[in-house]
Amino acid sequence: MSATRTEQPEVARPTPTKGSVTRAYAAQRPDTPLAPFQIERRALRPRDVQFDILFCGVCHSDLHMARNEWGATIYPVVPGHEIVGRVTAVGDEVTKFKSGDLAGVGCLVDSCRECSNCRKGLEQYCTVGNVLTYSGRDRISGDVTQGGYSKQIVVDEDFVLRVSDKLPLAQVAPLLCAGITTYSPLRHWNVGKGHKLGVVGLGGLGHMAVKFGASFGAEVTMLSTSPDKEADARRLGAHKFALTKDAAQLKKLAGYFDFIIDTVSAKHDYNLYLQLLATDGVMICVGAPPTPAEVAMFGLMFGRRSLAGSGIGGLPETQEMLDYCAAHGISSDIEMINIADINKAYERMLKSDVRYRFVIDMASLS
Repeated sequence: MSATRTEQPEVARPTPTKGSVTRAYAAQRPDTPLAPFQIERRALRPRDVQFDILFCGVCHSDLHMARNEWGATIYPVVPGHEIVGRVTAVGDEVTKFKSGDLAGVGCLVDSCRECSNCRKGLEQYCTVGNVLTYSGRDRISGDVTQGGYSKQIVVDEDFVLRVSDKLPLAQVAPLLCAGITTYSPLRHWNVGKGHKLGVVGLGGLGHMAVKFGASFGAEVTMLSTSPDKEADARRLGAHKFALTKDAAQLKKLAGYFDFIIDTVSAKHDYNLYLQLLATDGVMICVGAPPTPAEVAMFGLMFGRRSLAGSGIGGLPETQEMLDYCAAHGISSDIEMINIADINKAYERMLKSDVRYRFVIDMASLS
């Protein structure tokens, strides 16, 4: 990222380690389960930060990539891009971190840093092509990047984030993807007081959208297919709840919302929700189903509605989000698992049987 580097007092630096082999879990092919694997992390470059991974969130993207549902996976693949841990070594030119600091890494580990988007702190939309935390290609060596289902990671300091100790660290991990994926569009469209916000899907993304929407002052309505999620939705901050299988409830909400954030990553009917938007309303899609969607244009034209997409945030906005969460006591609701249970967790995730994010305790990777 292009932010000015901040000078800090000189500190004692641990000697950077040589490139080392570290334990991990990987998928070898789309049809094989994740299993123990060893990967090599690079020797520290001058601006690299090395840290031991303590917790890693389990994102639906991990499953998509492990099974090559988006056609972009490079095997073997070690998933994981909701990573928090503690710094163990830094390169000679690092100014932002020292040994012992808490640190996090999200979906990106590099970008071109020179295009117009990168210069604006929008590395997620790098026009040259950013480098994903896993199944990407290192811009210097060309090596395949590997993610956070591992004991250790090495990342350029500009793509490492400061993590506060004010919140439980395991609950912070999902903020690096689920958190920023919902925070970024709500901030971009200035969703807040006076707005009516609908949230589609109460999962890993959806529960964070509810928390942020309520914190920003919007009236939040949970739109769900599951009546048993109403109590949780209200606990998380939703003011209203609507069962989307109930045609009568949806009819009452026609033209009601200023914004809808759709978090669902499975095939579903977008047209069902577009009719709920007011004139000039915006439906923001942050879930990524593996198959294309059909959208009726009249649903957009009648009401001058917009159907938009949004990815993660850039590095400055992700740091802003982490700082906001620390200041306002916002974190993810999680279920902790051992790494050996990751394949079961994937199957449960497909059934929406998690409230609301699996997080791997990396101490279980022995």
